[in-house]
Amino acid sequence: MPTELVEADHVLDHPAAQVWELLGDPVLYPRFVREIAACDPAGEGGPSGRGARYRVRYAPHRGQDPVLDELTVLVHRPGEHLVLVGPAWHGGHVSVRLTAETRRRTRVQVVVSLPESLTTGTLLTDAWLRKRIRRALDLVDHHLAGRAATVSPTRIDATARGAGAVTTMRVLARAGVITPGRPDRMARQLATVAKWGATLVGGYRSAAIAAPDALAVIDENGEHTYADIDARTTRLANALADRGVRAGRRVALMCRNHAGLVQAAVACGKLGADVLMLNTGLSADQVADTVERHRPAALLADDEFAPLFHHLPPALGYISTWSAAPADLTVDNLIATGADTPPRAPRTPGRVIVLTSGTTGAPKGARRRNPTGLSAAASVLSRIPLRAGERALVAAPLFHTWGLAAMQLATPLHATLVLQRRFDPEATLAAIAELRCTTLIAVPIMLQRILALPARVRARYDTASLRVVASSGAPLPGALVTAFMDTFGDILYNLYGSTEVSWASIADPTDLRAAPTTAGRCPVGTKVGILDADGRPLPPGMVGRIAVGNEMLFEGYTDGADVEMHGDLMVTGDRGYLDADGRLFVSGRDDDMIVSGGENVFPRPVEELLLSLDQVADAAVVGVPDPDYGQRFAAFVALKPGARLHATDIRDYVHAHLERYSVPRDVVFVPKVPRNATGKVVRDLLLEQV
Repeated sequence: MPTELVEADHVLDHPAAQVWELLGDPVLYPRFVREIAACDPAGEGGPSGRGARYRVRYAPHRGQDPVLDELTVLVHRPGEHLVLVGPAWHGGHVSVRLTAETRRRTRVQVVVSLPESLTTGTLLTDAWLRKRIRRALDLVDHHLAGRAATVSPTRIDATARGAGAVTTMRVLARAGVITPGRPDRMARQLATVAKWGATLVGGYRSAAIAAPDALAVIDENGEHTYADIDARTTRLANALADRGVRAGRRVALMCRNHAGLVQAAVACGKLGADVLMLNTGLSADQVADTVERHRPAALLADDEFAPLFHHLPPALGYISTWSAAPADLTVDNLIATGADTPPRAPRTPGRVIVLTSGTTGAPKGARRRNPTGLSAAASVLSRIPLRAGERALVAAPLFHTWGLAAMQLATPLHATLVLQRRFDPEATLAAIAELRCTTLIAVPIMLQRILALPARVRARYDTASLRVVASSGAPLPGALVTAFMDTFGDILYNLYGSTEVSWASIADPTDLRAAPTTAGRCPVGTKVGILDADGRPLPPGMVGRIAVGNEMLFEGYTDGADVEMHGDLMVTGDRGYLDADGRLFVSGRDDDMIVSGGENVFPRPVEELLLSLDQVADAAVVGVPDPDYGQRFAAFVALKPGARLHATDIRDYVHAHLERYSVPRDVVFVPKVPRNATGKVVRDLLLEQV
């Protein structure tokens, strides 16, 4: 028989209708109840009301898996009373009852009834439960009052928690970056860092001193040690200088993932020239526009992109970084003829300019900040356990912030970059198995394609060496998170950031098991704020604008476009919230949100729902104009081979799980959802089909 453990009685100075909006919707509970990591509609019984069901993940205790449960609404009297039951409670229940004492004052009575078998010898004591209920209601109170929490989940400041020199050294030592070594080599390394900083040049030169014979790069053309990369980039830098490249000038690179891109970027850095990374998915017009705006002194590119250069100034030409046939002007030819004398270090290190995704407009050039030391690497390593001397297959494009970050992280770790020019899911597994890679750096669509391989194909390759699979560049769907970890183990990490802010948060496997859609927590040296339109911190659980502070915020757009700052926080253009346990959730881009019938709605919950269907290979949801409601959702669905679904099936499924304003009126079946090289949906191409 259930035993009534706790009856908690609290008064909140808020109208009952406002309190009910939060306590009457179990989906919102993770924002206020730390012990509930996720709560999603299960579909049966409708999205709300009596009989509604919810899939729940209770936050795991240290070292344990999250507890999965399914709650059912037993009693639902709107504005007054809610009773929830679940199989894991063995006949127990939770009751939440509201009583309006005045127009602005509400009594909240919470009753927890559990069987003795769940409470004997466990944490579920009367005092423990009362404390958790009080904390949850405090967060509800702060939310409704518009106050930031006292122990702030609306602003995580890892710096204030000791992310200084001691923390950095501890993280670097754990990763194997700091180890005892020969005094002469250590002195030369320190001199190199003092001369070049923690740039790509400083990283590769320092690694060439400390571990000259360690493999730096493996690609389809062979292997290069760190000493080899250092020597080759010196000769390439001198050859480029003979062709007019110097400090302060720009050099454009349009390359797939291979050693030629690495060598070109390091060589330009030795001259103090800025590297302009061109996205390999750009059209001829976009290439011409980008070159016109940035005026590079040289263009280094793979031969396959030559047809895109017809509209460029003839004097620019291009130097081939990868050629299927013999060519006159190649990086290898320049390396063969360049002088061996190291170029003089420039006064100011060159910058790397990365183009924004351009999914809804023209790509903008973003000047990346050069790290001043190893604390930037320590930030990422504090949440992703990369180790020195290991091999990382970098499938994410090196021209993007995520791939570039992997290249920069490799040097202090003396790690080996394994590069493939084109991503192929089976070839990726084959390379991991053959080269015993310990890390895979990818974007979500790549993980999706790996999982889409037949199980018999995946079974051909021994991927037991993998310790870390790190994803970034686009939202990571919850269904993909769970399926990937069920297949490959709990080795998945999700980094949320942007070209402008580098990183904001990182979800580790424990976070992702508890809440598969989370963007995780801040690494050391990073802080996140959830702000309103005026830059003020929002209360816990409330969706607002995500703003980030860290030492790698970019230096600005090359066209001088404004960047919104509030103190030391940079606004990302995304909206999201933090849950009761400090995990960040990204709701979507500012311009993704639609207002339908007066409700603010984001497409991501609809996309997550569609991707959970077995028949769906990929899906995207966008807002379109609506004459009656202002805006509505249109869903674009790519089915798996042989699968069949009708538009009514899609609409009925969404309606069973979400509110009516989330149901897409337009459902378009497409062969493939258009995505850019980093996996972001190109929404403009979808809108042309509505």
